Amino acid sequence: MTPIPASVIMTRLLLAAGLSAVLGLEREYHQKPAGLRTNILIGIGSALFTILSLLFGQANMGSTDRIAAQILTGIGFLGAGAVLRSTHVHGLTTAATIWVNAAVGMAVGVGMTSVAVGTTAMTLLVLIGLTPLEAFFQRWAHRRGGKSKESL
Repeated sequence: MTPIPASVIMTRLLLAAGLSAVLGLEREYHQKPAGLRTNILIGIGSALFTILSLLFGQANMGSTDRIAAQILTGIGFLGAGAVLRSTHVHGLTTAATIWVNAAVGMAVGVGMTSVAVGTTAMTLLVLIGLTPLEAFFQRWAHRRGGKSKESL
């Protein structure tokens, strides 16, 4: 297996930054805790760690899956920070976006650009497209006397 050229690495990192920026802009627009900068850094970091993992594997310096597992551990820590604020649980969608964003960065890192682009589009569709449906169900539950999401 030939080493990954520096130009390919930089292209992958730029793509990871761009795809993460798309998700970060949506979070920033809705004034969520993990916004544009956070999401870009998650995407770049995940892509770079994945690329380094591949390079270490090529050089027989360790198993390629160990770094990937540590990316998930680190992202879990960030997600927990987004969810556990003050005395209540809030921010599950932001935590899930952080998780997906790391997966997008990892996909870019291994060169699966079409999977990364498709996953970003799908995630954006969920974040933007399902908001009206979620609002509908909240109104419906309120009319039936149920508790809203905010009161849980």
